[in-house]
Formats: sequence, C-alpha cells, structure tokens
Amino acid sequence: MVASPATFSITCLRDRGQAAERLAAIAERTSGGRLTEEMARVDAILEQVRSYGDQALLALTEKFDGVRPDPLRIPPERLAEAWASCPAPLQQALELAHGRILAFHQHQRPQDLAVTGPHGELLGRRWRPVELAGLYVPGGRASYPSTVLMNAVPAKVAGVARLVMVTPPGPSGEPNATVLAAAHLAGVEEVYRVGGAQAIGALAYGTETIPRVDVISGPGNLYVTLAKKAVYGRVAIDSLAGPSEVLVIADHTAQVDQVAADLMAQAEHDPLAAAILLTTSPQLAEQLPAALAAQLEGHPRAEITRQALQDWGLIVVCADLEEAASLSDCFAPEHLELLVEDPEPLADRIHNAGAIFIGPHTPEAVGDYLAGPNHTLPTSGTARFAGALCVETFLRHTSLIRFNQAALQATGQAVITLAESEGLHSHAESVRRRLT
Repeated sequence: MVASPATFSITCLRDRGQAAERLAAIAERTSGGRLTEEMARVDAILEQVRSYGDQALLALTEKFDGVRPDPLRIPPERLAEAWASCPAPLQQALELAHGRILAFHQHQRPQDLAVTGPHGELLGRRWRPVELAGLYVPGGRASYPSTVLMNAVPAKVAGVARLVMVTPPGPSGEPNATVLAAAHLAGVEEVYRVGGAQAIGALAYGTETIPRVDVISGPGNLYVTLAKKAVYGRVAIDSLAGPSEVLVIADHTAQVDQVAADLMAQAEHDPLAAAILLTTSPQLAEQLPAALAAQLEGHPRAEITRQALQDWGLIVVCADLEEAASLSDCFAPEHLELLVEDPEPLADRIHNAGAIFIGPHTPEAVGDYLAGPNHTLPTSGTARFAGALCVETFLRHTSLIRFNQAALQATGQAVITLAESEGLHSHAESVRRRLT
C-alpha cells in the first residue's frame, strides 16, 4: 500500500499476476452472498407494490425517504416553473448538453430493411418504438439532471409516445429542481415522486396512478438494479448498472494532477466506485497518492471519495502499453481514459470498454454531461458483451417474410425434410398442402 498522508492509502502493484487478480476482485465487488439478503428485501418490496399499488408506494417512500409523496405525480406546470427558475448559465449549459446529445442520437436510428430473395420473396426487418418507456433518475447522494437527458433524448428520438419518469423525492418531498428542469427541457411531462425498488415495481406492474411500461431505463443503487433484474421479462430493461468505474492508461506525458482529478471524478460518486490507473511511468505512480491526498483536502465529498479510493482504487505499474491494454481488456471498464503520447493506436488496440476518452483534452466528465454519446454504460466487466444505452433500447424490430408461389415451390421440399427430421408432422403438412 502507498500512503500519503497516514489517513489515506491506495493499493499500488507492479506484478501483472497480482494486478489481474485485484482487477477481477474489483469487477466482482457487488457480487457475493450478501446479495441474497438484499434480493429478498427487493422481492418483498416488489410484491407489496404489485399487491397494493399506490398505497404501497406511499408507505414505502415514507419508510425509506421520510416523506409521503401524496400526490405521487408532479404537475407539468411545476416542471415549467423549475425550468423558468433555473439560473441563465445553468439553462444554457443544459440546452447545450441537450442539443449535442440529441444531434448524436439522431444518427443512431436504424433503417428498416427490405431484401428481395432469389425467387422474388420479400425478407425484411421493421423497427417500431415501444409505446411506453419508464425512465429512472436516481437521487440520494447526488442529483442527476444529466441522466434525465441521457435517457429521455434517445427515447424521444426513437419515437416513444409516452415517457414516464420516476425519481426519489428530496427531504422537502420534491425532487431536485434541476432534475425537474431537465425533464421539462427534454419534453418529459409525467414525473412521479418515487424512487428505489418500489419505483421499478410501479413501472413494471403498474399502479392506480403510474402506468405499466414496456421498457425501463436508467441507473440506480443496488436495490434499483436488483429490482430491474427481478422484473426483467415482464418488461425490458436497458442494463444492470453497477457502481461507476474509471480506468486510466497513462504514460510519462500525463500530468499527475489531471490523473488524480479524473480518478476522483468517479470515486466521488459512491463508496463502491472504482478508480484505476495503469501506467508505464513509475514516477507517475509514485506521485499520484500525494496528488490524491492533496485534492481530498477540503473536498465536499471527501468521505465518499476517500473510501472509494482506499477500497477500490488501484495503481498498477506496467512494463509497456501493451500490458496495460491487455489488463484493461480483461477488466472491461465502463470508462477508459487514454492519457498517453499517441492515443489513437492504443484506442484501436482496445476491445472491451463502455466508452473510450482519447487524449489529454478529453476528461471523462465531458462524456458524463454533453459530448453526445450516452453516459449510461456497461459496468462490472459487462463491456465484454454490452454497450451504451441508445435509441435501439426503445425500439423493437419485427421480421417481415412474404413468400410467393415460386419461392415456396423452390424451397418447400427442404422445409418438409427439415420438419420431418424434427418429428413435427404438421409443420411439414402445412407446406405440403400448398405445393402443387
């Protein structure tokens, strides 16, 4: 352990094998036997919501948040008031973010597909939006107007007719005003003052007030994630998002104060957030703990940030950038920063990452707020097989097949042969009766 001062320490490793083991442990930090107890709590909450609807939502919100959100829905005019009361610089920043996110996501909408087969048959795929989308916007340790935009914009671009947003009430009984302002800007008219697993249950099952939706998107705490896992199949979900994580690959050109700030930008989210540096510079590795300690002084979220860095922070001194890239791919980080002299070839080398931030002028924070690509990303190693929330999250595609007589005549016997090989008599017969 490297310590500076005595109140702060972060793990530093030089052995590749030890580094790989530690990275695996970090990726699995939210799994384990303790989830059995928490899953049982989530199941009980979901059952209450399914059985008792609004009354369960009111009681559970009073129990967990200390307020009784009656009525559950925030009037649309309150959203407009929240926007109007925003300071001008904040309005301008939100509008800039909204415009950039919208412009990027408009390029994502897939095109319908129509192909003519060799016998004139039509083969195609048609995209249509879901009818209702549920957007979860977390509260708790921080408020996230950026999450409103990152979820509402792709749903709007997809053409979803009705967006239903849920977000925890604050101590006053109302969500953060900037969150409400962002909802107004994004065109979300239905906002309900409820969070946690009970909000996911309401979106999945429906209550007297909150409609059942087709897809739920948006990150949350462990209870929200477990609730999304439990209701998947009844509704679609975007992903099972774990605690935030950043991995920085840096060489001798990286500035230690920037690396420290970038690691802390993730660590300040949550005590379970992970902040990892893979570097080819022993000097950078030696200087980083002191830089982190210095930036922790007077930090408004120092306790959360320090705990995350001590528990889930890691510095690894690598032999070269190839070793760093290999370790990074094994970890498959949510956010990957490349603070190296020549970042483009390294970016091409990387296979597994939710988002790659290329070069010294691209801190991960620009992606969180306004770069354009979505900030809802795969965590806990799932970037090996998953990607960011996108327009397609809110779309469903249907296959289109239209055979003509010539096509059925040309392929029918093969269908019969395959059906009979599976012992499915009527499958074969349905074709045989059409052949002449």
